[in-house]
Amino acid sequence: MNFLDPMIRPDAKIDGDADWWRGAVIYQIYPRSFQDSNGDGIGDLAGIIHRLPHVAELGVDAIWISPFFKSPMLDFGYDVSNYRDVDPMFGTLGDFDALIDRAHALGLRVLIDLVLSHTSEEHPWFKESRCSRDNPRADWYIWADAKPDGTPPNNWLSVFGGSAWEWDGERMQYYMHNFLAEQPDLNFHNMDVQNALLDVARFWLNRGVDGFRLDTVNFYVHDKELRDNPPLKPEDRNANTAPAVNPYNFQDHRYDKTRPENLEFLKRFRALMNEYDAITSVGEVGESQRGMQVQADYTSGGDKLHMCYDFEFLSGEAPTGTRIGKVLERFNEIVREGWACWAYSNHDVPRHTSRWNLTEEGARVYAALLMSIKGSVCLYQGEELGLTEAYVAFEELQDPYGKRFWPKYKGRDGCRTPIPWTRDNQNAGFSDAKPWLPVAMEHAQRAVSIQEQDETSTLAFYRRMLAFRSAHPALIKGEMEMVAVSDEVISFIRQDEGTRMFCAFNLSDGSHPIDLPEGSWRADKGAPFNVVETDQGIALPPFQACYALEAGEQT
Repeated sequence: MNFLDPMIRPDAKIDGDADWWRGAVIYQIYPRSFQDSNGDGIGDLAGIIHRLPHVAELGVDAIWISPFFKSPMLDFGYDVSNYRDVDPMFGTLGDFDALIDRAHALGLRVLIDLVLSHTSEEHPWFKESRCSRDNPRADWYIWADAKPDGTPPNNWLSVFGGSAWEWDGERMQYYMHNFLAEQPDLNFHNMDVQNALLDVARFWLNRGVDGFRLDTVNFYVHDKELRDNPPLKPEDRNANTAPAVNPYNFQDHRYDKTRPENLEFLKRFRALMNEYDAITSVGEVGESQRGMQVQADYTSGGDKLHMCYDFEFLSGEAPTGTRIGKVLERFNEIVREGWACWAYSNHDVPRHTSRWNLTEEGARVYAALLMSIKGSVCLYQGEELGLTEAYVAFEELQDPYGKRFWPKYKGRDGCRTPIPWTRDNQNAGFSDAKPWLPVAMEHAQRAVSIQEQDETSTLAFYRRMLAFRSAHPALIKGEMEMVAVSDEVISFIRQDEGTRMFCAFNLSDGSHPIDLPEGSWRADKGAPFNVVETDQGIALPPFQACYALEAGEQT
């Protein structure tokens, strides 16, 4: 297979800056769909190693790798059967060590996806737990007796549909699962469970990882009394955590997740990370009703998570300037001490270019906005190519979530199809064999090899925009002050150590004049946008952005 291998950045290095994560751009890799190296149609760690130069050339700071642990793959790695080993389809621990070395040589830090709230039913811990009610791990999972009529202990629902309780004939009890029935939830009220999971994190820290993305971080602890969740009014059924077709949205999930006891575990997790140099954590908060407050609770005090992200910009709601302004304002009011990690797309939601029906120009200005607001950034593989949501026929569907709610909800496979690297074969350079999911025909026209030859391509735009961000510390760690907000235009100032940068974004298909703040400003020509300067000020053409520095600052 012919792999492209751009030159290593001459400034590539990994330093000891403990604060590196603040303002970092993190590139998410979904390993099954990134690059197949052995011809089985499934991406693997060796494939990631070969393609890391592409990621480094983008100019990001770190990669986050979705789970590659040993697993029966019913939820494609999010059902772990061995936390301390690599699934053979992805390679070996030796491959992972080589990946760490290669990434660090390219100036990329490595975060891995830890799934601590639940395991696979194939995990030895669960196999032992279900054997009896008095074995050493009998209380490692959440077991409960049936009600007198045989029904589940309470009304809790699974994110993947149906009851969150599964009957087990071996123990003659129900066990809890927030996701698939084959993904039993661990009992975080048991300190032996917490200790075992902290040992898992230590195992990977000792192998050289630079941090963790913590899957479903607010799902760790459940209510010990197993109280019923109250219902939500129809007008409050926010569909961010689960698709609208799923009755999971009918409940206020007060008792099955986001419990206050979780804060003590997060403090223990942070204490472990503090034993190592320059480690970070980003927690996924799946909480529709109290997402911002959870972020505040989980990142306050400097003794829990470094940062969180929720689903504010991962929803289908149109991201007008007004809405984005309100989200940022709420974050500043509620979270205060914490640090955000913003994302438009990931492996669980339709790609944002399709979700928001964006043109190519529109997608670019939204990308620039994402890279300019205060916080860190997660980019999902393929965003830099402008990939749209792929159509996957039911016959080729792999996602159990999609199979359950088809056709109202088509699942997550449309954002998980393989990355197109070249246009010169039927699988776009991803694999020599039939891929586990089909390569979208329209994606092949956006292959890396094509876009690398076009200085006007989306890939070229991302490289220039990330380089521009990197050249301006105010865009990385600076404070943020909102200037003006409307549906069509949003503007603000980023400030760091005396440098003030004005940022304005036209999110519409019409031209708009821009009022600069008081003072003397000049447009920064290094940004990859077209700005029209007139005697009256600055005019922004459709889907363009303006960056301006105060007079006296260097471009």
